[in-house]
Amino acid sequence: MSNNTKVIEQQHSNNHLEYLRSVKGYNVKVLLWQIGVLIGFLVLWEVAATLKWIDPFFTSKPSDIAMLIGRLTVDGSLFKHTLVSVLEALIALGLGTILGTVIAIALWWSDFAAKVLDPYLVVLNALPKIALGPIIIIWAGAGMSGIIVTALTISLIVTILATYNGFREVDAEKIKMLTTFGATKFQILQKVIFPASIPTMINTFKINIGMTWVGVIVGEFLVSKSGLGYLIVYGGQVFRLDIVMAGVIILAVATAIMYQLISWLEDKFLKWRQ
Repeated sequence: MSNNTKVIEQQHSNNHLEYLRSVKGYNVKVLLWQIGVLIGFLVLWEVAATLKWIDPFFTSKPSDIAMLIGRLTVDGSLFKHTLVSVLEALIALGLGTILGTVIAIALWWSDFAAKVLDPYLVVLNALPKIALGPIIIIWAGAGMSGIIVTALTISLIVTILATYNGFREVDAEKIKMLTTFGATKFQILQKVIFPASIPTMINTFKINIGMTWVGVIVGEFLVSKSGLGYLIVYGGQVFRLDIVMAGVIILAVATAIMYQLISWLEDKFLKWRQ
């Protein structure tokens, strides 16, 4: 290998390392700004409530919320309510993803069924499913089952439509090529459709995290005697805004953790594919 080639390779290596350092520095800068914005908001909220720029009876303040979260943690209430809601959300999310994917595969498999069911899926997707909450609770029961079905109803249609549309957007030329070589429909699904749609399915899964939590909280608003939704409703009923805000904050943290976990798994999967 000539000296010029070695010099060029070394230069490329240095440029790549410099690029990686710049990307890492940029990500650190973004993270620090995110933390700074959050801290600034909390400080402004605390000062505004303490100086009575805003009424702390209606808004509470971060110090009161932090102390309440500490008390709920010590007596075990926070763990109990959070565990109930997280369990309901995970079950509904898993069922919604599996059932939605299976139904989307069935629609892709049968073009006739897809055409027949298409208007119904569109209407169900546009329907405000939260309004059906009381009916679902009556049908499915007033316990955890009713809450899970409520959450499942909200996320299922989105999963079906997003996954099915992802299947339809797969390169038609690849499908024609496999068909020409005598591939069966199952082989096309296994070798082309499903692998090509995995990014779409992961994005749908991320969206469903929020949709599922909406269903869980709505169900808990209606019937539950435990869970973060119950905690929020109880706080509103007794005019304890610190309880309401504590429930909302824990809900936001739980949702963020679930989302970050899925993002981490997505990164691992993409690196494995590469």
